[in-house]
Amino acid sequence: MSETAHPGGSVLAICRVHQIAATKTGFGVTAIDKRPVAGPVSLRRYGVFGDLQGDSEHHGGPDQAVYAYSQEDADFWEAELGRPIPPGLFGENLRTQGVATTDAVIGTRWRVGAALLEVTSPRVPCATFGERMAEPHWVKRFTQAGRVGTYLRVLERGKAQAGDAIVVEHLPSHGITVGKFFSDPTAADVQRLQALEESGELTLSQHFYTRFPKILAKSGS
Repeated sequence: MSETAHPGGSVLAICRVHQIAATKTGFGVTAIDKRPVAGPVSLRRYGVFGDLQGDSEHHGGPDQAVYAYSQEDADFWEAELGRPIPPGLFGENLRTQGVATTDAVIGTRWRVGAALLEVTSPRVPCATFGERMAEPHWVKRFTQAGRVGTYLRVLERGKAQAGDAIVVEHLPSHGITVGKFFSDPTAADVQRLQALEESGELTLSQHFYTRFPKILAKSGS
């Protein structure tokens, strides 16, 4: 952990599942309907206490324990879509303000209330997200905009609530953000991330090892 904390932001809302719903896309059930909760809530190894995922094969787990989306990116979509984007609409657990989510450097650590979280990987939009938004070509539009937010793992469990500061306790120097890796990954990015994991400076999620071969093949490496 860095000895010097960096400027951060704040938590506007902490969200968890409101109700489970059947999907129309044939994937079973979904817990994407998340809404703000009042008061302190525990952030644990598998996420916000009381939250869950309908499709645990493709969502959730320790490396996708918490999904954060910034108000700044939500404001972009409000202007684009001409409709409110309230906290939880995108299935996020944290609606933040004043701290990078899409532009968060992989491996960045946030102190949120008593919990310590670590930036892991970008959100990849799916058909269930498209169904929830009911906007034409939503998955393609969300992908092209590149405002994907970030997943986080919980390094230290603890309670947090709306209004808490988000303090950036560790900011890696490699500079590769979740947004960069989602929208424009290069062979050099792959090699850098692999080297950092081999040195023990990063712990990469499975998301990266799923994409690494495709990125290297595209670059001819």
